[in-house]
Amino acid sequence: MVISSKGKVCVTGASGFVASWLIKRLLEAGYHVIGTVRDPGNHKKVSHLWRLPGANERLQLEETLIPAINGTLNVLRSCKKNPFLKRVVLTSSSSAVRIRDEIKHAQISLDETVWSSVPLCEKLQLWYALAKISAEKAAWEFAKENNIDLVTVLPSFVIGPSLSHELSVTAADILGLLQGDTQRFSSYGRMGYVHIDDVASCHILVYETPQATGRYLCNSVVLDNNELVALLAKQFPVFPVPRRLRSPYGKQSYQLNTSKIQELGLKFKGVEEMFGDCVESLKNQGHLLECPL
Repeated sequence: MVISSKGKVCVTGASGFVASWLIKRLLEAGYHVIGTVRDPGNHKKVSHLWRLPGANERLQLEETLIPAINGTLNVLRSCKKNPFLKRVVLTSSSSAVRIRDEIKHAQISLDETVWSSVPLCEKLQLWYALAKISAEKAAWEFAKENNIDLVTVLPSFVIGPSLSHELSVTAADILGLLQGDTQRFSSYGRMGYVHIDDVASCHILVYETPQATGRYLCNSVVLDNNELVALLAKQFPVFPVPRRLRSPYGKQSYQLNTSKIQELGLKFKGVEEMFGDCVESLKNQGHLLECPL
């Protein structure tokens, strides 16, 4: 998310799961939003954005001209050219913090000073995490060299209702779990979870707070995968939620310390609310049918 003066903001990848929700909250807050997408004329991809309150008056969709390769740095290079730029808020991931060898590193409460282990990510072939680490570090280096006011938000696994009828990867994984599929979620192990509305609020909060600086973890709760399925089976007994999942990384005990963002005033929604909202969205959009066990 790139923000300029006089209430005008730019959200890149505007049709995405998190970006769409961020645009919803920005419009509600009174911002004029410029969203970049690959094809503004693709009704299937962007129609949910035009249905948002305030979209007709204060939403502008533009074709992104930035290639996917080195996308983060290319966005920052564009920011550098804008003389009215005040702050850039970059969406990173808790994957850039939480992947550590707990035998070698006894630190259980992980905060924004911690970075994931690149060698361990390479060993486990965690390419998403490697990409997030690389992109965020490159962004910090570029911002420092070019005097750009950069703040990064590091969400954990984002849960909640989808504005688009097309399922995001995370929503598809949750749908599979509710339908009894164990394969995809078994690979996650211990994981943090956060409501999508809290992620949007976090982005806006760190923009609007002058003293906000550095990195901000955005997470509500951390659960082992078997803790998660036990919770879901109890909350949604009508669905064939697996009773157990394998733990590919052995025993994990880390927590994510979010005191930094909470000190700015953010309060996180609970795990039952985030999954409840997600399930209602999946049902309302016809992706999830209630089939009594």
